[in-house]
Amino acid sequence: MFTGIIEGFGTIRDIRPTGQGSRFAIEADFPLDHVKIGDSIAVNGSCLTAVVLDGRRFEVDVAPETIRRTVFSTIHVGTRVNLERALRLSDRLDGHIVSGHVDGVGTIVSKERQANAVIVTIAVEKHLSRYMIEKGSVAVDGISLTINAITDTTFTLSIIPHTAEITSIGQKPPGSIVNIETDLVGKYIEKFLMTPKAEQEPKASPIDMAFLAEKGFL
Repeated sequence: MFTGIIEGFGTIRDIRPTGQGSRFAIEADFPLDHVKIGDSIAVNGSCLTAVVLDGRRFEVDVAPETIRRTVFSTIHVGTRVNLERALRLSDRLDGHIVSGHVDGVGTIVSKERQANAVIVTIAVEKHLSRYMIEKGSVAVDGISLTINAITDTTFTLSIIPHTAEITSIGQKPPGSIVNIETDLVGKYIEKFLMTPKAEQEPKASPIDMAFLAEKGFL
């Protein structure tokens, strides 16, 4: 799990095809303290597993499903990406709960200066916007952001100077494609409400005292 609070940038140093998938070599701009092989790192909001570590450089395998769902189908050597190491139980949850499982992509359609902020409008398909609400949270390229306004096909964000400086959203012009992860809680609520009541009823457990005695636990 992640928080959507980006720790720093990384740079794609190498891309090697592996069948329908790929292996990315990424160099972080900051020390990867306490990271070990097998740990999760969010790369532009996509949860990937470090399989090689060498100082600030690490490698990740990207599955075909991840490539289909994300901006990774258009990524190239030299691309700057947002990085966040996995959340620890002792950490503050400064953003929101981000799973690192990208739902799809959106397209930046406009960026307008408003006082000290930049107003960014992103176009998405309806199957993504249905899980968004005004003042709710969304992860864009892994960045935890608050939705200012929402329609069936677009949502609007207000980007403060700090966020624009330390994440990729400040560098991406209109027309850029971004990873989108909608709020996890909304998906669970929808599934629960759409599940027939009969299927929600708890079923009797097959484990009872007789079962435990039969298996030698008593």
